Amino acid sequence: MFNAIPKILVTRKMPDVVNKKLMSNFTVSLNESDKLFTEVELQRALKEADGILCSVTERFTKKILNTTDRKTKIIANFGVGLDHIDLKSAKSKSIVVTNTPGVLTDATADLAIYLILAATRKAYLSEKKLRDGEWTGFSAVEDLGVSLKGKTLGIIGMGRIGKATARRANMALGMKVIYFNRSYIGSIDFPARPAQSIGHVMRESDIVSIHLPGDKGNHGLINEEQISLMKDNSFFINTSRGEVVDQKALIEALSTRKIAGGGLDVFENEPNIPQSLIDLDNVTLLPHIGSATKEVRDEMGLLAVENLISYFGKKDCPSRVV
Repeated sequence: MFNAIPKILVTRKMPDVVNKKLMSNFTVSLNESDKLFTEVELQRALKEADGILCSVTERFTKKILNTTDRKTKIIANFGVGLDHIDLKSAKSKSIVVTNTPGVLTDATADLAIYLILAATRKAYLSEKKLRDGEWTGFSAVEDLGVSLKGKTLGIIGMGRIGKATARRANMALGMKVIYFNRSYIGSIDFPARPAQSIGHVMRESDIVSIHLPGDKGNHGLINEEQISLMKDNSFFINTSRGEVVDQKALIEALSTRKIAGGGLDVFENEPNIPQSLIDLDNVTLLPHIGSATKEVRDEMGLLAVENLISYFGKKDCPSRVV
């Protein structure tokens, strides 16, 4: 297939089906220990590998991409978000960057709905009571959550995942939908009302769900001012990127009950989670598992490999970004 067999370095453990496809097409260096790469190790990888299959945990900064004697021609990302790769630097150095859009849309939208349900039904508190042996039996007045039918879900970022989440909320849960998106998104196959600003969504929604890319232009976009606009009985959900939210302001709103609760799958500066957030009993926390189903992770990896095969086979990559 290739004039010379390219060497591919894989930065994290991958599903078996992905490794098999890699090894049937390339010379492959796997990270069997799954240990995170240091800056020095990433720089060495750029010097030794023709292509790199990476994940969100590897930060390809301008400094790292400026590595001298670089051999790497393509970085195939396992995931959609590319905020960990300096795309401007990659482009200036003619490094191709690909991602894996589409395949994780449904899984992430499902998790957003789970977090909405968990937050509004106080799942964490109720389960903790049961596991701690504090449940004394049925009560008509304890552990009361909030019904979702007729409530307003506000979507910030109406891309693939935002739309899929909104569609589920409307069609399965009977929720009204309001959304803000910077660009025109065309027709939608379910009832949804566009808003003129993020603030409009924050003020009107009973649940706010964030679906923004984590690029630098969005860092801290959901700030203290925006959060202060939320209703006192509202809930905040984030399955996109932790960096798009002022985490300190969110913790303050949750801890003071300025908002009723939340559900988070992503955090600023992962995997370091502030103890002040962990200690809260009105928020459900998950360790960035939006795409974590076997089927989806297999598909993500196979698409990343297909991008590599296409590039070295001198064909168009299925999901090239740079």
